[in-house]
Amino acid sequence: MSLGTKPIYCVSRAGRFLLNKTNFVHRNAPKVSVLVQGQSFFSTTSIRSNKQAINPRPDWNRAVSEAEKIVGYPTSFLSLRWLLSDEIANIALHLRKLVGSNHPLLKTAKNLLNNGRSSMQAWGLIVLLVSKAAGHKLVDDIEIDKAAGVLHSQRALAEVTEMIRTSNLVHKGLVNIYPGMYPDTDARTMQDMTFGNKIALLSGDYLLGNSCAELANLRNSELVELMSSAVRDMAEGEFVGERDKQNNPLPSPGLTEQDWTLRSVLSAGSLLGKSCQGTLKLAGHGEELQLRGYRFGQHLALAWQACLELEPFTSSAGADGQMPFSLTSAPVIFTLQDDPSLFEEINKGKENIEDVDYSKIHAAVMSGPGIPQTKDLQRHHAQKALQELEGFEENDARKALSNIIFAMGEI
Repeated sequence: MSLGTKPIYCVSRAGRFLLNKTNFVHRNAPKVSVLVQGQSFFSTTSIRSNKQAINPRPDWNRAVSEAEKIVGYPTSFLSLRWLLSDEIANIALHLRKLVGSNHPLLKTAKNLLNNGRSSMQAWGLIVLLVSKAAGHKLVDDIEIDKAAGVLHSQRALAEVTEMIRTSNLVHKGLVNIYPGMYPDTDARTMQDMTFGNKIALLSGDYLLGNSCAELANLRNSELVELMSSAVRDMAEGEFVGERDKQNNPLPSPGLTEQDWTLRSVLSAGSLLGKSCQGTLKLAGHGEELQLRGYRFGQHLALAWQACLELEPFTSSAGADGQMPFSLTSAPVIFTLQDDPSLFEEINKGKENIEDVDYSKIHAAVMSGPGIPQTKDLQRHHAQKALQELEGFEENDARKALSNIIFAMGEI
């Protein structure tokens, strides 16, 4: 597929970005949503020339470990000082009461401790690597963390990025309790779910509130507006497309890769892209390099998302549909385009996606074109991210970012 000739716009209060075949062009426009226009955004172009740059492909854990050494210390829990506060300690104590229940907050807590490619804490590391790759100028020496080569304010922003993302994922652990959901005889389940909702709401609000306070302490109104628009985009992403009663996304007929782009940009790409843009703003760089950072972060987030969505279909853990997957993931969308008859099965999940036969959908994806097309999609965005990195000076941080991209998947 090619990009076509019509433009694609990604628009926010921070500005308007025109996505054409080769780059993003910033245009000031006080809009408040993300729009996707035109033909297919994706290309099947694979990375050939860049493949020789790092050979063999680095292991993910090793790439992240080496990157953490470059920025000075492990960032796997960049917001650890918030997680170890008295408030969170009390929440953790209450969380133990949910063990044995099916509340989704437990799954979120488990993912917080995951060191794999789905680790949500790696985003702070990306922001710090972009900070060090670009360097800084016109900054007082007192602002510089000389041991790591980044600014104290940039460390704070990386922390804010992780707290915003974590709070969003915790808030997603809320269960939509509606009348008749549980029988009157199942009072214990209702109590567990209600209690879990209170914990998810309070802990998510706590992290989001601290992120707002940290942003305010940076005393940069433009950065506050930029990051606030990213939070708004994440909230807007929860209202894209059809949903079941628990707000789980459902595909609809006519769903395309553009819809996937819209959902992924809102829920992930916007935050990482604007965090990379913001950290360059703090370092005193011009608008051109800031926009390059935005484009890099957004393409990296999209490549990352495609890579994560492939795992249930390509890893041994996902054999026979044992690993959960989203019905709006790229492999499923591409398969539905090839075989619309699968909507008959997916429509069973309009009340609850648990009613869908996931093994049937998994088998259809494994035998259809969804996996190779998603790999092409991942390669396309990985290539775009690598191209944006070429605008930064050659250094260890830039190489570490390249290693992470290559370790993400087969490129």
